[in-house]
Amino acid sequence: MDVKPDIPNDPFPGEVHPAPSGGILVTAIDDVINWARSNSLWPLVFGTSCCAIEMMSTASAKYDWSRFGFEVARATPRQADVIIIAGTIVNKMAPVLKRLYDQMADPKYVIAMGACATSGGPFFYNTYSVVKGADHVIPVDVYIAGCPPRPEALLHALITLQRKIKMGLTREQIKNESKSEV
Repeated sequence: MDVKPDIPNDPFPGEVHPAPSGGILVTAIDDVINWARSNSLWPLVFGTSCCAIEMMSTASAKYDWSRFGFEVARATPRQADVIIIAGTIVNKMAPVLKRLYDQMADPKYVIAMGACATSGGPFFYNTYSVVKGADHVIPVDVYIAGCPPRPEALLHALITLQRKIKMGLTREQIKNESKSEV
């Protein structure tokens, strides 16, 4: 299955007026900043379970998330814009996840991928050590359902986050809009 961006041709925000020496760009600086920010999301991967395998396949040649602007998966939070939590979070990992989130530069976004990251999954009821969702540790912007979700679902979530950033929504507006979609 081929996944294509929802936004056709994704034009640069603004108008170029021809001039003898080149061209003059007329636009709002906020539109340019949101456009650039949305097209250069660098994910920090936090994969702990089977959802991490699906997340890795999203970066492979078949799905190739770099063609949508999620170019380089970062191993350090200081260079990442969005953290993708894929898998179970246990109580011992919660402070580490919080520390990684705190080390990310603003603006930062969070995607919870799979049943374990969103609600504790099937493991929450059988053990005392599983956290009931990433939103008990850090604020989540986009939730992905499934156990494990397909790579297309992750691409859809990333494109949805991209669209919300392009619209100029603040973090609180993104979170409220995500809750209203559920």
